[in-house]
Amino acid sequence: MNKSEVLKRIRDTGLIPVVRAESSDQALRAVAALKAGGLDVLEVTMTVPGAIEVIRTLVSEYGAETLIGAGTVLDPETAQACIHAGAKFIVSPALNEETISFCRAQDVAIFPGALTPTEVVRAWKAGADAVKVFPAGAVGGANYLRALRAPLPQIELIPTGGVSLKTAADFIKAGAMALGVGGDLVDSQALRDGNTDLITERARQFLEIVRMTRAS
Repeated sequence: MNKSEVLKRIRDTGLIPVVRAESSDQALRAVAALKAGGLDVLEVTMTVPGAIEVIRTLVSEYGAETLIGAGTVLDPETAQACIHAGAKFIVSPALNEETISFCRAQDVAIFPGALTPTEVVRAWKAGADAVKVFPAGAVGGANYLRALRAPLPQIELIPTGGVSLKTAADFIKAGAMALGVGGDLVDSQALRDGNTDLITERARQFLEIVRMTRAS
């Protein structure tokens, strides 16, 4: 799958579940639950113990049917390890131009984190394929995203932080390319309790919100 196809898949799905977990086993269970809920895109963060091997396992197990990306990638060295393991897109909570340059050279989609208009434009000019607006919920949520989009319609934005079942529709209406969804979808307590059905049901709910909002 080339970069254009990766970006199209993410746009079409409209969601990037952010998989954080206390162990690699929990992460793998979370992914199985997300897939059962209909999601075909997901991001494994580098905060998961053994994250690189988790990515390698997921790519081997699910192949082309699921788009596996890497999150919380802070430098080119980590990006290289993730891409070598099979990650098809790279996400960061912050802006690191060396990481953007490396991913562009590898023809791998890169979504660096930014918050202010200056940071968003800087990320875009450095070659970001889309910009992760983080933490979106802490600075005004969908209203902030809408305010960013008004002067910068050419930059695709992925709000992350504060995206919930209650706010998802507003973020889509504000012009989000896709939604980065963490704890409100991949519930850490549900994982600890073995209640992966909750994660599956929330995946279905988020997908339905995206579908219905885009259709309206």
